[in-house]
Amino acid sequence: MNIYESLKNKESQICVIGLGYVGLPVALEFAQYYRVIGFDVNTKRVEHLQQGHDPDKEMPDELFENGDITFTSDETMLKNAQFYIVTVPTPIAHYNLPDLQPLYKASETVGKYLKTGDYVVYESTVYPGVTEDECLPILEKYSGLKAYSGFKIGYSPERINPGDTVHTLPNILKVISGCDEETLDTISHVYGQVIHAGIHKASSIKVAEAAKVIENTQRDVNIGLMNELSIIFGRIGINTYEVLEAAGTKWNFLPFYPGLVGGHCIGVDPYYLTHKAAQLGYHAQLINAGRFVNDSMGRYIAKQTVKKILARKKNLYETKVLIMGVTFKENVSDIRNSRVPDIVREFKSFSVDVDIVDPLANPDEVEAEYGFTLKENIGNGYEAVVLAVNHNEYMNLDEAYFSSLLNDGGTLVDVKGIYRDIITNLDYWSL
Repeated sequence: MNIYESLKNKESQICVIGLGYVGLPVALEFAQYYRVIGFDVNTKRVEHLQQGHDPDKEMPDELFENGDITFTSDETMLKNAQFYIVTVPTPIAHYNLPDLQPLYKASETVGKYLKTGDYVVYESTVYPGVTEDECLPILEKYSGLKAYSGFKIGYSPERINPGDTVHTLPNILKVISGCDEETLDTISHVYGQVIHAGIHKASSIKVAEAAKVIENTQRDVNIGLMNELSIIFGRIGINTYEVLEAAGTKWNFLPFYPGLVGGHCIGVDPYYLTHKAAQLGYHAQLINAGRFVNDSMGRYIAKQTVKKILARKKNLYETKVLIMGVTFKENVSDIRNSRVPDIVREFKSFSVDVDIVDPLANPDEVEAEYGFTLKENIGNGYEAVVLAVNHNEYMNLDEAYFSSLLNDGGTLVDVKGIYRDIITNLDYWSL
């Protein structure tokens, strides 16, 4: 009996390593069809999951009730699995260099419990070559087995979009790769049970790795162009969104918009690709340019706001502004790599007093990650209100509401331009 049949008959188990925004959806979906071990080193998180709740509030409780899954932080449980899926984060460290330590540690842990005939599939975003050139030797070292003859490896890039209830794991076409044809077919069958949208078989692991890293690089470069256009149009004195609306009437114009680019995907993945390019002796000019523009937008927004306050002859030492939203995107609680703190820090560099609110972010996490204290209640008397994140709670406000927060002549900074056709009397600015 092959591994797929064994898993399907629940005679073997799958172990998902890393139960964050990617790993938890993977583990819960697989648990609808297979026996699953969900492993994470964060014992507090595991305790929440054992109680049937996602602390990030991304996954519904029903999936916990119906799934055949055991959550654990005891790594010795890994010895009971035959098919391992690694979904740990791959962040960036200082100087925007890839931080592969979580991936290395996960590979060590899996390696200690690998047995002959086992499969290891990586989903973490990496640059081409990491799976075979860096992770595989770790698996061999800690298992004492040789790849291909002793165990099989594959790569299937994650495409989870936090906060998206439409493009969920079963509804996203899955790219699959394996170290040989037999492995590719086996991994495709295992994933195919869960993925309803279909499987794309990549010709090699490196192709699959590259496909993933350019998905977000493409978006990053395009958003970078929109942000640069916003800076140019701001100097001309025309609204960027009106320009894009007009240009969008052409059938092949691509619908990208300016904004803050953060999170653990679009704001991170391009650095993995530029790092690999540098290793090969090539400086990725266009990708780096897009990253520079996008990473500077938080500071740009704060500076433009300060200019408006100074134009009213206000004393910055006596100025208070409000920032609404601190998560990396709308309708999620995830604050990782948010660019909103760039706005906060830039305001503070001008000695501006800043209040920050967010209905979804965990105040303790914000304090620990960025050193900022979230306000429980919104005050008034602000010289500027910056609507930085378009949470649902902020989408149906009116001009009277913003007027109640602002001093006379105060500015509403609407980063995404959602109120551009609604605000008529306030001083209004958007990208």
